Amino acid sequence: MGIVYSSKFQTVPEAQLYTRNNYFTGYAPFFGGLTVAFCNLLCGLCVGVAGSTAVLADAADPTLFMKVLVVEAFGSVLGFSG
Repeated sequence: MGIVYSSKFQTVPEAQLYTRNNYFTGYAPFFGGLTVAFCNLLCGLCVGVAGSTAVLADAADPTLFMKVLVVEAFGSVLGFSG
């Protein structure tokens, strides 16, 4: 997200970038940060639920360890998509 917004800042002329009327200057990074934070929160919840289930499944049947580990990795990937 930071890379996308930094390229957006480069397209705005310097004279218009720091004006009072340019709300984009303040609100775009703020809401970009909120978006990333929300994605990381959901990623943490997903990894927590998948990890708890993985521990219970591994305790019940040790042969499922690698299969559940792959499922937990898919939950971690959600954090990278934000």
